Order: sequence, then structure tokens, then C-alpha cells
Amino acid sequence: MKSNDARFDTRISKEQKELFEYAAKLGGYRTLTEFVISSAQQRADEIIERHHLVVASKRDQKIFFDTLLHPPAPGKKLQAAVRKYNKLAAKK
Repeated sequence: MKSNDARFDTRISKEQKELFEYAAKLGGYRTLTEFVISSAQQRADEIIERHHLVVASKRDQKIFFDTLLHPPAPGKKLQAAVRKYNKLAAKK
């Protein structure tokens, strides 16, 4: 075992083992361990990604509503555009 390797032991029912072995065989995995590690890694990645999306979504919601409730003052370019628009509208 490499120095960076860690061990993970578990007990499962005979039925679960048979099911996992069958799935591993159908999936083209060389070993049951390879199947279990790959499946656990994939599921862990999905859960973490979903968590990050929720956290980002909450952060984005806060930014959005804070901006709606407390909008920044218009910048120079926007102020100039409004003046230009008002001049054109007055000519009509």
C-alpha cells in the first residue's frame, strides 16, 4: 500500500454484494472494488457539485436582491445617455 493510500472497510449483505458484482460485470469493471470506488466517487462529485450550486445560488440571490433594494448611483455614461435621450425626446 502506498503512503498516500487509505483503507476503507465495510460490511454489506450477500444480496448487495451479488448485486454490486453483477453491476460491476455489466459495467465492464475489472473488480468489485473498482466499481464501488468509481461509483462512490461519481456520487460524491454530484453531491458536492449540487451543494456548490445551492451555495452559489443563495449568494447570487443575495447580491441580486441587495442590488434591487439598494441600487448603485448611475455612472457618468448612464447620466450622459439620459441627457442625450431627453434632448432627443424634447425635439419630437
